[in-house]
Amino acid sequence: MSAATKLLDCLSSVKATGPGRWIALCPSHPDKRPSLSIRDTDGRCLVHCFGGCAAGDVVDALGLTLADLFDRPLGNHYRPTKGTIPARDLLEIIDQEALVVAMIALRFGDTKELSDEDLDRLKTAAARIGRARDHSHGY
Repeated sequence: MSAATKLLDCLSSVKATGPGRWIALCPSHPDKRPSLSIRDTDGRCLVHCFGGCAAGDVVDALGLTLADLFDRPLGNHYRPTKGTIPARDLLEIIDQEALVVAMIALRFGDTKELSDEDLDRLKTAAARIGRARDHSHGY
């Protein structure tokens, strides 16, 4: 049984929102509308409560542990990073590019349009974030 199936079987008002994605009532707080997002991705079950509950609180309320969100131990799941850029530097790159994206989003919120320069900078930010992600995975 996959980690997602194990979790979904314990939840109430589960509704599929896309392939490998669901929403449900959060068991960790009194929920009138589904606020728990569940995503099944590559042997991991990701959970996020939009009501603010921590993932540990969610699984604890179900009598599960955080380890139950994984099909197999993480040590056997991910390849070691072969990259030469330190993780701290990759995070700094992502942080800077995320700031650029946020600033452009604010400008778009004010004007409802983006200049060609803004669009080009967004493409550059997306490419840099993607390269940082790929590098962290050893590609």
